[in-house]
Amino acid sequence: MKILVIAIGQKMPAWCTQACEDYLKRFPSTWPVELKALKAEDRGSRPVQKIMHLEADRIRAAIPKDSFLVILDERGSEFTSEKFAKQINKWASLAATIVFVVGGADGIDSSLKSEANATVRLSSMTLPHALARVFILEQLYRGWSLLHNHPYHRA
Repeated sequence: MKILVIAIGQKMPAWCTQACEDYLKRFPSTWPVELKALKAEDRGSRPVQKIMHLEADRIRAAIPKDSFLVILDERGSEFTSEKFAKQINKWASLAATIVFVVGGADGIDSSLKSEANATVRLSSMTLPHALARVFILEQLYRGWSLLHNHPYHRA
């Protein structure tokens, strides 16, 4: 199994980059996790729907074939850390790669949402995109620790 987190936006604050790198290096080679940052569309004077559509095309191009696609969205299913870990295990049995998508400033195009295998909400509160990246990587690491009886997660 491989996990890929695709996120729109390449210019993140230093604290975000540092935190993401910290979590990414913690995963063992048997549980590889990669973060792929994609360029956000130039806002300019284009309509929001056009921007979201172009970003969705960019995301689609980065998704490996036959992946299990999980969209991170405020209207998605909410999990406890324990249930999320179990869900990752279930998804891993369905595809070689699980892809989590963090959308751009305007969200994720509805056409891409309709292609998703699952939609997950990280929080009932609105998170800035930088924090969402750190949050999903931390929860993936916590999920690994739960599934492998690692002491990182303590009840």
